[in-house]
Amino acid sequence: MSQEAFIYSFVARGTMILAEYTEFTGNFPAIAAQCLQRLTAANNRFTYNCDHHTFNFLVEDGYAYCVVAKDAVGKQISLAFLERMKADFKKRYGGGKADTAVAKSLNKEFGPVMKEHMKYIIEHAEENRQAIKGQSSSFGS
Repeated sequence: MSQEAFIYSFVARGTMILAEYTEFTGNFPAIAAQCLQRLTAANNRFTYNCDHHTFNFLVEDGYAYCVVAKDAVGKQISLAFLERMKADFKKRYGGGKADTAVAKSLNKEFGPVMKEHMKYIIEHAEENRQAIKGQSSSFGS
């Protein structure tokens, strides 16, 4: 799978994006931000399909984690990325910093981290797919 499989990602508190990352130009950030406005606060997972891309969201404890991926990536791989990004974000910023951060203030710090997670998940897509098959019932797909 190519590195371009993941296009854009962000972490938001409520509807405020705290960190985002992309290497591409396009309207993905705008579309993802529109989707974010429509999310409910309840803990959940959502996937929207648009133009051969999936907009994948993981909402938990007032935070939304998003990744935009090519259709070919598949929901499980996108969710694996979101779970990994969420765990890292909570470890770094949980219990304070994330609760008070202002819009896009974590870009410089967390943007490169998102890039690393994208790279890791794509490089390990096959083993993630195998691992997730075992837990697929919990994804409600």
